[in-house]
Amino acid sequence: MASGGSSTASLWTEVNRCGQSGDYTRALKALSKILQENRDDVTALHCKTVCFVQNGNFKEALNLMNTHAKVIGSELVFEKAYCEYRLNRVDSSLKTIENATEQTDKLRELYGQVLYRLERYDECKSVYKDLIRNSQDEYEEERKTNLAAVVAATSQWGNTPLEELGLPDSTYELCYNTACSLIGQFKLTEAYNKLQKAEELCRISLADDTDITEEDIESELAVIHSQMAYVMQLQGRTEEALQLYNQVIKLKPSDVGLLAVTANNIITLNKDQNVFDSKKKLKLTNAEGVEFKLAKKQLQAIDFNKSLLAMYTNQADQCRKLSSSLQSQNPGHPRPVLIQVAQLCREKQHSKAVELLQQFSDQHPESASEIKLTMAQLYLVQGHVTKACDVLMSIEEFKYKSGMVSALVTMYSHEEDIDGAIDVFRQAIQHFQSEQPGSEAHLALVREAANFKLKHGRKKEAISDLEQLWKQNPKDTHTLAQLISAYSLVDTDKAKSLSKHLPSADTMSFKVDVDALENSPGATYVRKKAGKVVGEVLPKEEGQGDMKKKRKKKKGKLPKNCDPKATPDPERWLPMRERTYYRGKKKGKKKEQIGKGTQGAVAGASAELDASKTASSPPTSPRPGSAAGPGPTNVVPPRQQKPASSGATRKKAPQKKKKGGKGGW
Repeated sequence: MASGGSSTASLWTEVNRCGQSGDYTRALKALSKILQENRDDVTALHCKTVCFVQNGNFKEALNLMNTHAKVIGSELVFEKAYCEYRLNRVDSSLKTIENATEQTDKLRELYGQVLYRLERYDECKSVYKDLIRNSQDEYEEERKTNLAAVVAATSQWGNTPLEELGLPDSTYELCYNTACSLIGQFKLTEAYNKLQKAEELCRISLADDTDITEEDIESELAVIHSQMAYVMQLQGRTEEALQLYNQVIKLKPSDVGLLAVTANNIITLNKDQNVFDSKKKLKLTNAEGVEFKLAKKQLQAIDFNKSLLAMYTNQADQCRKLSSSLQSQNPGHPRPVLIQVAQLCREKQHSKAVELLQQFSDQHPESASEIKLTMAQLYLVQGHVTKACDVLMSIEEFKYKSGMVSALVTMYSHEEDIDGAIDVFRQAIQHFQSEQPGSEAHLALVREAANFKLKHGRKKEAISDLEQLWKQNPKDTHTLAQLISAYSLVDTDKAKSLSKHLPSADTMSFKVDVDALENSPGATYVRKKAGKVVGEVLPKEEGQGDMKKKRKKKKGKLPKNCDPKATPDPERWLPMRERTYYRGKKKGKKKEQIGKGTQGAVAGASAELDASKTASSPPTSPRPGSAAGPGPTNVVPPRQQKPASSGATRKKAPQKKKKGGKGGW
């Protein structure tokens, strides 16, 4: 018995020594021997659980606590909740914490982490604010970092207004979380500057550690660089963003969540281009454990992009499968339905797409606005303008917006339905008359309605609108003139009475020296002055010269040897080759030259015998196929360019040649 006691004491000494040196594997062996002696030793069970946790064996630690639950009781509540949290059993961990008899500080710390994972940001923020207020230890900076992370998450994915907590930017983690909050508020320039500061602080803090290499520093900076690339992408700097994203991917960071988000953002930049690279990046979003690292909205965005990529790569069945799964997970979200509709449109099934949109709109009226806009677009693609107008008129949320009114009026005008367009104006004006009377938007609508009616000859209907505008601004002479013009067709007496309100000619005249204006160097037209007094000589002004006399047009000269009485050749404007009487140059005919030819021949005699030179008028061309002989199929051959000079080589006229074998010509 004594030997057993001394053996147990030596084992506990071994456990103590291993715990101080961090050798938890060796400590586990000693604890197993102790538990062999006494399997219900609570202290040994507690130490063994801690050793499992320190070694990362959370499943073994949880099994040990569950096996000895009766013996342990509530002694190891924190350890149990922590193991459940690390095994991603977040709901079980929350239940364990809430059922604890005493809420210690470390349980409250874990409670805040669990609430963050469950995306219950308001409760999480309250927990961390309470911990910072009531704790005084060396972990205050970590708590502030976690609180800044909660604020950033609320800014990006929460729907509550952002609360200014006055957290410092003393560390790169705090600076990074502040930048994320600014991104959520779309303050992109400020966010980018904060990220640059976070990068600088990170390099400074890690440079002092001699054990950390440059690769380790770049790996730590990967999350900052990825966020910087995201800001660039939002700013439209896509080339720079893509380059920085690819640098992060090449580093191969151990954080699967970071890799998944970076790969997803590259896919969004590729869009429907470079689909092979997108499919390669898609594998990174399917890594094990990604679902535990990202928020629900991040995972949802990745799933949407998977479905869209399947559509762009013409995987219709895969696209339908993914979008249907998304719709079942998010029944009220319109995007899965829109993806299905886009796929149907690619397959030219527009009618089926409209039916699907109508069905979703009826089932989820809260999301009907975006769906109905898509329906209207599909109707316009099919040419059903009136149906598109009816759909747009049914959207109460956008019905009276200026853009919607403009679109409806344009479409009704395209269909020549002027009454329908006027009715759109009437409803919009009535809405603003009751909601925002006399506002800028209200008066702008009234003016546009009046102009539209005047443009389409509805002057009687425009009178009430013009009167309303004139009452709002009696000094508006343009509106008054339009009103008088409209009344002149309906009530001339009223038009005359209103014309009295027009300003007089004297009030409308400007104090301008007309003579000085006309005589100025920039004047394009000068009025003729009255006749001069006899004997008076007017001095010429500077820059004014004598007006040039108009030159008389000379008559054109006729060419030499032209007989005005003779009928001119109607084809004289065509090149010689394109004239009907041109027969082409005879084969073998050479240019007449002196001293050449048959021996004894005289040049003059040959010229007298040449019938082509004695003809006084062009010969009459024979009709194709007439008795004069077989003619070409086209009377006028294809037009060609005139030679550049008299010395240029002239091409021969095209001639038909006999083909070999059967077939004749």
